[in-house]
Amino acid sequence: MTVMFVRHRVADYEAWRRVYDSVGELQRQGGVTEEAVYRAEGQPDEILVMHRFSSSDEAHSFMENPELRQAMEDAGVDAGSLRVEFYERA
Repeated sequence: MTVMFVRHRVADYEAWRRVYDSVGELQRQGGVTEEAVYRAEGQPDEILVMHRFSSSDEAHSFMENPELRQAMEDAGVDAGSLRVEFYERA
């Protein structure tokens, strides 16, 4: 099992959330088995997203999906703040 954490800033959380909520099918097709969204305390436009996958290959393929990249752009993600990390269960 692989967990992917994606941290970034957004221009407008509400606008970002509408796009995020609209791509549920893209997540399912990409192998996401569980997801969660967090906002930084005191910095509501700093977002941490957790996605769980069955395999590392699925996680990396999902992050490389051009549709996901387009959705992130459409949602107002600050590309310069984007940080992606992958973790395996220990």
